[in-house]
Amino acid sequence: MIETLQGHIEEVKKFTADTPEAVEAFRIKYLGKKGLLNDFFAEFKNVPNDQKKEFGQTINTLKTAAQEKVTALKESLNGAEELKGVYGDLSRPGEPIELGSRHPISIVKNKIVSIFSRIGFNVSEGPEIEDDWHNFTALNLPEYHPARDMQDTFFVQTNPDVLLRTHTSTVQVRYMENNKPPIRTISPGRVYRNEAISARSHCFFHQVEGLYVDKGVSFADLKQTLQYFTTELFGKSKIRLRPSYFPFTEPSAEVDVYWGLETETDYKMTKGTGWLEIMGCGMVDPNVLENCGIDSTEYSGFAFGMGIDRIALLLHQIPDIRMLSENDLRFLEQFKSAD
Repeated sequence: MIETLQGHIEEVKKFTADTPEAVEAFRIKYLGKKGLLNDFFAEFKNVPNDQKKEFGQTINTLKTAAQEKVTALKESLNGAEELKGVYGDLSRPGEPIELGSRHPISIVKNKIVSIFSRIGFNVSEGPEIEDDWHNFTALNLPEYHPARDMQDTFFVQTNPDVLLRTHTSTVQVRYMENNKPPIRTISPGRVYRNEAISARSHCFFHQVEGLYVDKGVSFADLKQTLQYFTTELFGKSKIRLRPSYFPFTEPSAEVDVYWGLETETDYKMTKGTGWLEIMGCGMVDPNVLENCGIDSTEYSGFAFGMGIDRIALLLHQIPDIRMLSENDLRFLEQFKSAD
């Protein structure tokens, strides 16, 4: 009888199954109410006393082997079924993969950074929450200076000396404080002003400001740099500089590029003139250099700043600046093929 049990143990060990039905038939054969194990346990009383111990141990070995085999086969078949559910028919065409897209602000910013990097400008960044010194005072805008009214500011209520930066010139101040000339850097980033939201303006927007400080820097260097930039970005070389006022540059100018009047958006953006103001610029005021620890008798420099949002509207013919911050997928998906 013991030899019979050992034969079944070997049979159990060698058994394999490809379907749940075969596993269930195997389980019933050995572990069912009318299975072989019940027959062997019923035979236990007829076994001679000197063989009962070995017989009982062999039955338990057979039962354990059968249970483990059933469990292993079920897990194997369930795993194969789950894998099939995940991957399905591998011969079928794959599901289309949705491509992401860059935001138009990022597209334009990257283009601007690339253009200036080709003429030696590096990229510098700074905090969006600033103090009064870096945002105003160091830039020749001391307390109570009337020019502060040009920028409606978000101040932190608990600390009147802390505010959301109104321009990325704050980054230029920090850069000049920590680096010696020659300095050639651009500072892209988000800025905040307490302005009414409309199709042409927003309470937050994006800027890129540039700074070049070295010996013998002149206004002619500034003009040629801006001429190069507008030609590279817009493919249009016709620009004009109009006298203007900024507290941190002297002399100062507004830069316009001639865009033309080919579309309705062109009329709206240029107010029917064909000229679009894209940035302000000027020679860095000596007071600003001195505030940042740079000798204004030895060094001079120029600075410029432009709004990325307005340029994005122009390049991509977007009629409303609010579309840039609404996160509408129907709008953003149009830029999937953009660089």
